[in-house]
Amino acid sequence: MTAPGLAIAEQPGLIRWRYLIWVATAFAVLAAAILSGSLFFLNFVHVMCGVMWTGIDVFVGFVLGPTLRQVELPARRALSMKLLPRMMFLMPTLSIITGTAGFVLAKNMGFLEVGYPDKLWVDAALIIIAILTVQGLGLLLPINLLTVLELQKEHPDLDKLARRMKIYVRQTALQGALQVAIIVVMARFVTGL
Repeated sequence: MTAPGLAIAEQPGLIRWRYLIWVATAFAVLAAAILSGSLFFLNFVHVMCGVMWTGIDVFVGFVLGPTLRQVELPARRALSMKLLPRMMFLMPTLSIITGTAGFVLAKNMGFLEVGYPDKLWVDAALIIIAILTVQGLGLLLPINLLTVLELQKEHPDLDKLARRMKIYVRQTALQGALQVAIIVVMARFVTGL
């Protein structure tokens, strides 16, 4: 008898395409915020998505990741099977919306036209968000997808999964550190350049 959560072959698939409805809804809200011309609405979308993106990155990178390394493989696998498919849709959506809303907000508020030395804060924000986005979409998302596909197999390669998860957790910790850096930069924006 197989323990609950370990019977991978019996599951229809770990990727839940219905999550795309939530992704589309989130992007529709972003579009509405941009098209409305309301700085409050756009700032709300930017801050809410940024808070969720940062909170999840910090939690996974510094709390969940280190904890999972100390948990038995069956429990780690069961949690990964539930968490990773959701993260595959959630994190790219949050990162794209946060960056896009932030850029449009900065443009609309005139931050892209400030002179030096204040422009260094704007440059820092753009560099950090570029690194976070490239790392998230170019590294974490593919690792997430490959891990989910491997977990769907009847006999997944546990060594391959362990290697991928080690990279995933380390990169998520780096994302968490960069998220703290972007908070410092955003605090500067809020208090005035």
